[in-house]
Formats: sequence, structure tokens, C-alpha cells
Amino acid sequence: MRVNGIASPLPEDPRTLLSDHLRHQLRLTGTHVGCEHGVCGCCTVLLDGKPVRSCLLLAVQAADHDVTTIEGLAPDTAALHPIQQAFHEAHALQCGFCTPGFVLAVKGLLDEHPDPTDEQIQEGISGNLCRCTGYANIRKAVRLAAAAR
Repeated sequence: MRVNGIASPLPEDPRTLLSDHLRHQLRLTGTHVGCEHGVCGCCTVLLDGKPVRSCLLLAVQAADHDVTTIEGLAPDTAALHPIQQAFHEAHALQCGFCTPGFVLAVKGLLDEHPDPTDEQIQEGISGNLCRCTGYANIRKAVRLAAAAR
């Protein structure tokens, strides 16, 4: 598999979840694990550009695919990705635990719908849960990110 553009080994144990492989073997701890049942969206990564729950995939299922984590979204650490910048400007985060999953879900949304409607925004973020912010500022961040593209 390629993770953030770099060829990465598969785990020795074929039962290893993608989320665990990213966090524990590859040390990409920006992929958070919340519910471990695919409900909360904290573990969202991009698989070939599409948002997926890494806690529901075995790492071996990502063989021959591209995985993008939050660390790979803006590899130049001097600058935030426009979606990350929009989350900052819109105050769309508080504790930050859900933020990597939201940012990657929004990336997938904006790649598919560069100028999303309110309904598309709602659907695009509906698979991610936030216990701190409510969702108004997250929706605002999506609109800011879309305008910045």
C-alpha cells in the first residue's frame, strides 16, 4: 500500500485493522480511534481519494491502494491545507479529537462536489460525530474551504 504517497509495508498479521496499522506500526497517530464500530468517523482516512472508516478495514484490504491520512493532507508543515485553514478560521473545532476525520471527510466531499449545496454538506459530514462544537461552524468551514479552492 502507499500511505501519504510512500510505499508502506503491510502488517505481518493479516487480521490487523487499518486504523491500528496506521497508528501503531506506521506511527501516524493523527488517525484517531473512537467507537471502533465505524459510527463516529474519527478514524476516517481516504482510500484512493474516497473517505473510509479505517477501523472497519483490514490493512491488507488497502494493498495496492493509496491511503491518505491527516498527516499526508498538508505534507509541507509550514502551511495548512485549505480545509484545515477553513476549520481554523471558522472555529470548527474544540477538543480536536474528531477533527482529522472531519477534515478528510470534507476533502472527499469537496473533491466530489466542489461547490456543495447545504444538503450535500449535511450528507457529507453526517457520518462524523462531534461532541463539542455542534455542527454550525463545521458547515461554515466547509463553505469557506469550498470558496478557497
